[in-house]
Amino acid sequence: MPALNDLALTVEEPEPGQFFWTLLEAHHADEASETLDYRVCRRAVRPQASYSNALAMGVLELQKISAAESPAGETG
Repeated sequence: MPALNDLALTVEEPEPGQFFWTLLEAHHADEASETLDYRVCRRAVRPQASYSNALAMGVLELQKISAAESPAGETG
């Protein structure tokens, strides 16, 4: 799994009223470039009825990733 600081969260609405969160992972094009290429890391399976619900679900996914990567007993 990528480091949390290499992830971005976005919400898309491919159909009216169907909002999906997507986690994107940053990839550096090359060492000399400041440009980042983002690739899909994880995405929602089911849509949410609102942008804010989808955003909240995406944040929960980030928290799950963070908890899984934290050493036992460490909080943050």
